[in-house]
Amino acid sequence: MSTPTPYRSLPPARRVALVTHAIKSSREARALYAQRLVARGGGFRAVTLASWPADKLAKEIVRTNAETPSDELDLLQLLYVELEPGIQTTFLDAAGVPHENGRMGEALEPPYADADAVRRAADAVVAQHGDEGKHYLRTLARYSRDGWPGIETLPAAQG
Repeated sequence: MSTPTPYRSLPPARRVALVTHAIKSSREARALYAQRLVARGGGFRAVTLASWPADKLAKEIVRTNAETPSDELDLLQLLYVELEPGIQTTFLDAAGVPHENGRMGEALEPPYADADAVRRAADAVVAQHGDEGKHYLRTLARYSRDGWPGIETLPAAQG
């Protein structure tokens, strides 16, 4: 059995909460997710889905695994940058990367830190955030290896 993506390894309730937030925050996201359900078949009509509350639509999206890999990345960024920036803030502080409440400046270019700084930052994240921190590190290892040298080799980032 293959290892699930960092997004798919989140509990379903957490994934539903992320999708619900995305749907409530953006009409475009709501329309996109509804369109995906219609395209999958199963008897869903766009007009019906448009009338559903955000949480019901999100539950169906998660139940049917209608999120794309791009959605997964967007939802993880939502989680770690907008909703719960504490883990990313810990990581960036320990790595010596400038940021504002966990948000890195657009002008920064990868790699953002050297391998020693990445190792220190990973240790700090695990020490302060435990399993949630390990999940964050797995997310970086999967989606942002070029930005964090050596992240994929760290035991905490594997799994």
